[in-house]
Amino acid sequence: MKGNNKYSIGEFSEKTGISIRTLHYYDEIGLLQPEKHPTSGHRIYDHQDILTLQKIISLKFLGYSLDKITNLLKESSFSVDLNETLTLHLQALEKDKERIEQSITAIKRVIKLLEKEGEVDSAILFSLIHGIQTENIQKEWMERHMLADVMEELSNKTEEEKITLDQTFIQLAKEVKQLYGKPVEDLKVQEMIKTYIEASFKFLGDDLMERLAETNVEELDVQELENMTSPFTEDEQDWLNQAMEYYMKQTESE
Repeated sequence: MKGNNKYSIGEFSEKTGISIRTLHYYDEIGLLQPEKHPTSGHRIYDHQDILTLQKIISLKFLGYSLDKITNLLKESSFSVDLNETLTLHLQALEKDKERIEQSITAIKRVIKLLEKEGEVDSAILFSLIHGIQTENIQKEWMERHMLADVMEELSNKTEEEKITLDQTFIQLAKEVKQLYGKPVEDLKVQEMIKTYIEASFKFLGDDLMERLAETNVEELDVQELENMTSPFTEDEQDWLNQAMEYYMKQTESE
């Protein structure tokens, strides 16, 4: 049916790359309604339908819903008034882009981590993923406490450095589950704390550690940050904090 630039739905689908099912749907909702054969009722598409489809694809690409596209197709021209909706769509796309980039980062980290570890407890793994997912919230927390420059330096750490810290955290989490309930002064507990703190210091570096040490942060706010990323129960986290406090006091007295 190619005479006089007329196309059957199959020919039109092949020419445009849009599935027949989608073309049926566009016709049903009044978005792209081709001419119908007077006797058979078959859809007959023409060059104008190709132009209309190009508009639909362009508006979908910009992020508009099909309902909104139906209205926009009636416009013969556009003015600066369109900028308001375009700006809203741009903001939505930027959020999607940010979410996708976070997902890509999380996937890459998890792949490398599983390659190195072989097996990771699900609670710990999901805690690490959640930590990546909530990096923006952690950034806001840092900014509230005048630590934006610290967050900036942390974000500039290499992926390999982050993976190494993740591995250290996984080891800590395993040992917390094993040792929880023992006295905080127990030698195995303190060795666990020592290993984790030394690895954290190495990751952060002397400059960052000094800046963090000089920061006065309320205890409740620290708990808020812990709740974002901790795989531990409240009791386990309290016990771990006590073990760390004991370790720091012993270090200071030496």
